[in-house]
Amino acid sequence: MSNTAYGISEPISTGGPSELDVVRNHELEKFLADAGLYESHEEAIKREEVLGRLDQIVKTWVKNVCRAKGFNDDLVHEANAKIFTFGSYRLGVHGPGADIDTLCVGPRHAMREDFFGELHRMLEEMPEIQELHPVPDAHVPVMKFKFNEISIDLLYANVSLWVIPEDLDVSQESILQNVDDQTVRSLNGCRVTDQVLHLVPNIQSFRTALRCMRLWAKRRGVYSNVTGFLGGINWALLVARICQLYPNAAPSMLVSRFFRVYSLWRWPNPVLLCPINEGSLGLAYWDPRRNFKDRQHLMPIITPAYPCMNSSYNVSTSTLRVMMEEFLRGNEICEAIEANKASWGSLFEPFPFFEAYKNYLRIDIATESDDDMRQWKGWVESRIRLLTLKIERDTVGVLQCHPHPGEFSDKSKPFHHSYFMGLRRKQGVNPQQGEQFDIRSTVEDFKRDVYAYSFWKSSMWIHVCHVRRKDLPDFVFSGGVRPAQPAKSESRSGSRSLGSAKTTSPDAASSRKRKHDEVNTGFSPKGSDASSPGETRELKRFEADIGDTSSTTLVDNQVEVSIKSTLPVPVPAPAPASGAAVTETITVVQSTELTVGQQSGPHGVEDLGYDLELTNGVKHFDGANELQTEPPTPEQIVGAATSEEKDRTGGSSNNVLQSEGLEELEVVF
Repeated sequence: MSNTAYGISEPISTGGPSELDVVRNHELEKFLADAGLYESHEEAIKREEVLGRLDQIVKTWVKNVCRAKGFNDDLVHEANAKIFTFGSYRLGVHGPGADIDTLCVGPRHAMREDFFGELHRMLEEMPEIQELHPVPDAHVPVMKFKFNEISIDLLYANVSLWVIPEDLDVSQESILQNVDDQTVRSLNGCRVTDQVLHLVPNIQSFRTALRCMRLWAKRRGVYSNVTGFLGGINWALLVARICQLYPNAAPSMLVSRFFRVYSLWRWPNPVLLCPINEGSLGLAYWDPRRNFKDRQHLMPIITPAYPCMNSSYNVSTSTLRVMMEEFLRGNEICEAIEANKASWGSLFEPFPFFEAYKNYLRIDIATESDDDMRQWKGWVESRIRLLTLKIERDTVGVLQCHPHPGEFSDKSKPFHHSYFMGLRRKQGVNPQQGEQFDIRSTVEDFKRDVYAYSFWKSSMWIHVCHVRRKDLPDFVFSGGVRPAQPAKSESRSGSRSLGSAKTTSPDAASSRKRKHDEVNTGFSPKGSDASSPGETRELKRFEADIGDTSSTTLVDNQVEVSIKSTLPVPVPAPAPASGAAVTETITVVQSTELTVGQQSGPHGVEDLGYDLELTNGVKHFDGANELQTEPPTPEQIVGAATSEEKDRTGGSSNNVLQSEGLEELEVVF
């Protein structure tokens, strides 16, 4: 058993697994194996062979560069480059068919232009390389390709060394000296991954728990950094923190504690694996005490390697809401599993996205070739998060969005993808009779942002419209077949399914209350399967630090959509009789036809803003220095979000759209 302290605080519990925990852990590991999460031995060997071959290629490339630049034979002979891995492969949690995140580290005289020039040419001529796609202008420049059917994302970092030693340690701070920002960002993936593995008490338990949480997040629709949820590194950091708080727990225990802790977490208190390292190189790092933009982050999950940054800056009010509801659901199911009232399968049931809402936004994109679609798709996906923020801003947070993290394709339409976003009224807000929200300019703003793509072509097209649940296209359903009789929609915040149970029973409600009482009193009834008294007392103390949000009342609010072909303002309905339901009308006007016009001034995220409900500053920063701030004004948020987005995108040329053929969509709550 480990007694070493990890992280910025003492562990909640150092207890190990009981006999029942061991049984549950075996059941969980069998479930993961049956789900196909582990690659075959043959595929593992193939990956190693590909990485070895890639390492040889970059070594040849750097010698060619030195020779072409006129260096003497001795320097050409010593010239070297080295391949490192990071991400899921380096963490040891990749599955069959997963890509490999790789980093090529080269000497100071092998520039990034050489990487995207000479190396690209070399790869292009190799028959084993397919789908080669360089992205030199990305925030983190990358070369994407398939090497013998293995997907590779290859980054490049040219460090300030004349010769790259084979035993180079990229975790040392000195590797960041005298390099540009792109190299710092490229090195960050390897440095963070190595630090995570160094900061967890039991790597094997961490890996199993992380595999579990990655599968859960994908099935529940909350695995997507670009959409505003969390990506691979975010989930790794969250799981690593739980491993620190429960250093001797089995993976099944870690999963249960994951939901228990994060369902209580009071965001925007940050998740930290170690104290913030201010470093000695003067690089900017996450610090809400000094940086206003850092103060606006809703769900800060801080990377442990210098310079420490928030890995989850894409999270919005709406996506944070969705994830917190999922954490609550996960906690309830794990409690039921511990009480032998549910199985692991119920935790991993896919979220029925297309049954959960009555109103959706549909975003269609199209091009005329695979290459164009690859570029257009990546750009549009990076903008969808902004549509969520704009709708939150323009409806003062009343209309909430739930973006689906994946795309859907109609097989009858080549080079065509569709994205969907569920809509509902904010919980706890009483509908006002006749109230209307016109988000016509919101949709047009989003389209302008999308068409501002620097590499836009006339064949690249986008359309946004509302659809009712009953009007959803068949291709969004499994097998392209619409369910004959859709099941009752699962509310993320209403009753949740625990195995075969469709509603929360009085016994389950009583069990949750008993569990809450146990946490608060440090006492468990005799014979219960609750945590040990010591763990309960520590969890009570921990809850006092992070805040208890478990008592929040959540009420699902669905929306109904009807489409009209005219533009009149709806007449408010008569006042309802006493006790009757109150309805609310939202008018959404949007363009159905797009015309690209002349160039104009910059358009991007100029008017970006979002709901201030969860943006209350950061308290207890780094576990020591207390920081309390006043909520920022909307104008401040607009400026910060605009600046931060421009920092990441680098700006672009813009095409302005003229709106034609407007249609009105009436949404009734």
